[in-house]
Amino acid sequence: MTAKKIVRRPLPDSTPAWGASLPPLLRRLYAARGVTSDGQLDYTLRSLASPMALKGMDRAITLLAEAVEQQQRVLVLGDFDADGATSTAVAMLGLSMLGLRDVDFRVPSRFSDGYGLTPGIIERLQQDGDLPDLLVTVDNGISAVEGVRVARNLGVKVVVTDHHLAGKELPDADAIVNPNQPGCEFLSKHAAGVGVMFYVLTGLRKRLREAGLLPTPEPNLGTLLDLVALGTVADVVPLDHNNRIFVEQGLRRIRQGAARPGILALLEVAGRDHSAISSSDLGFVVGPRLNAAGRLDDMSVGIACLLADSDQEAQRLARELDTFNRERRNIERDMKAQAQELLASMSLDVDGLPWGLALFDPDWHQGVIGILAARIREQTHRPTIAFAGDDNGEDIKGSARSIPGLHIRDVLASVDALHPGMIKKFGGHAMAAGMTLARSDLDRFSKAFDDAVRTSLSADDLEATIVTDGPLSVDELCLDTALLLKRSGPWGQHFPEPVFDGEFHVVSQRIVGENHLKLVLKPVAGGDIVDGIAFNTGSEVPDYTRTGARVVYKPDANTFRGRTTLQLLVDHLEPLSGARL
Repeated sequence: MTAKKIVRRPLPDSTPAWGASLPPLLRRLYAARGVTSDGQLDYTLRSLASPMALKGMDRAITLLAEAVEQQQRVLVLGDFDADGATSTAVAMLGLSMLGLRDVDFRVPSRFSDGYGLTPGIIERLQQDGDLPDLLVTVDNGISAVEGVRVARNLGVKVVVTDHHLAGKELPDADAIVNPNQPGCEFLSKHAAGVGVMFYVLTGLRKRLREAGLLPTPEPNLGTLLDLVALGTVADVVPLDHNNRIFVEQGLRRIRQGAARPGILALLEVAGRDHSAISSSDLGFVVGPRLNAAGRLDDMSVGIACLLADSDQEAQRLARELDTFNRERRNIERDMKAQAQELLASMSLDVDGLPWGLALFDPDWHQGVIGILAARIREQTHRPTIAFAGDDNGEDIKGSARSIPGLHIRDVLASVDALHPGMIKKFGGHAMAAGMTLARSDLDRFSKAFDDAVRTSLSADDLEATIVTDGPLSVDELCLDTALLLKRSGPWGQHFPEPVFDGEFHVVSQRIVGENHLKLVLKPVAGGDIVDGIAFNTGSEVPDYTRTGARVVYKPDANTFRGRTTLQLLVDHLEPLSGARL
């Protein structure tokens, strides 16, 4: 592992006035993450922001209530990632629970349709005689100006539910519910698409209750929170207080075994015990298996798994998704090797690389370029766009991943403003975005992108930094701390899982499983010997038994042969200089 800058999160100057009943370690960690009151740690549903604060909510639920009362045909248009899949499942299940009998879904193909509600999708529905009375977009739609226009011209009412940033022009939909649309004062700007749809359902339930149209017994929308939690974590949206409520409530259902059969089956094929999962399992275990369907084949398979009512059907579909995920890993491995060769061909070391990387190979798979961009970003600490060829042979599609301090969609917007028409379409978030441009414009775009990144960043921003919560004391470095942290989340984006650093003697080290480093560590400051493991280090690592190591780690409870012990999950280690060995 190469040297990186390690910095520690600042702590408040004084002991917080809240959290008197919490262990001192948790008070310290929460305060460093911006918690300023006990209320921000209240994860009960009554603490959720009101759905009616969302702009467009009243009109959206009026249209949906009419659809229920008149039993109109409703079509849910989803997206091909995990947020889109869970949003679609939540919409399908929730609308059915609330009394709608004729509801179906469609998911665009990543390869033939592209993202979101396009005119082509509406035209195919018309050709098939399958136009609905009401179309509801989930996790997309805020940029579907033409798609909405075509739908409404054909007499289809459109409700857009989305969370992506709005462009210069909004679609002329019958209703738009999106916390990031202009003029929306909703408290949580970070809601995922699945969270927005869940809010629409809660508003609709209230309206139907007032109109005396609710089925009996009254539907419990809380049964959908496992799906809301999964989509929220998998979409890597910031875990503000509202999103932490969604995730914590969903995790409780999963741990109790009360989740959808599909979620439990996906955990089972991954070898995870549902009763002991954390938010990281949703992000790194369930999410990738669900996403693999949309990356390589058809996200309808993933949605079918989430909608499955029987354990048998859920397990069959989960195994299929697991197979997709294994295939995705193999493709990703080969593409990363090609990207490494491409970087090497530039004949530059990391310091000489462009500040903004734009990489292309005609053989790269469209469904995996986002993951590839993330891997190269991690290696180079540069904003990275990986491009793959489009089916028409003339365009290329890119998936971008950014670094802290750079809003990637804003950078693309600045490039678009300086070079009108060069980017055919784009959209996204601060840390991730997608775009399409002509293959012939790649060189021109690469320079424009690099120039825009240089305008937005300083050289210091390109230095990889690891932020930690400092050292654990001798007394804190124990199994009880690992168990405490596991149940004290949910941790995630912008509310990061605690990471600590410390100096250790390395009693022994060995490579296991070809590229993982197994360690036996003893704190320099004193204390008990503890095991550690660093994943994917490769087989060539320094001999830390000679130098000792500064270790960045997460405490973990490791159960082996019925015995649970403390193990440090090592994120980074480097030799000590002048260590007291």
